[in-house]
Amino acid sequence: MPKALPLDGAIRIELVEGVPIFRASSLVQGRIEALLIKQKESTITLEEEKELDEYEELDDYLSLVNRMIRNSALIESQSEL
Repeated sequence: MPKALPLDGAIRIELVEGVPIFRASSLVQGRIEALLIKQKESTITLEEEKELDEYEELDDYLSLVNRMIRNSALIESQSEL
């Protein structure tokens, strides 16, 4: 997690069809958008580039966790049939 962002409230959990899904909070999404806009309009610092990379790692991790949760829920629901 980027050091610029407090850990509290960075991730939220949504129920999608009864399955918990982890997502970046609106605070995190806003920061990512701000960095991407700045990157598009001008040059960002090396620190900001590192921060964006860390957000990408976080996104990859959340995607993996969500896939594992969905797959587990799917297997569980199929075994109940």
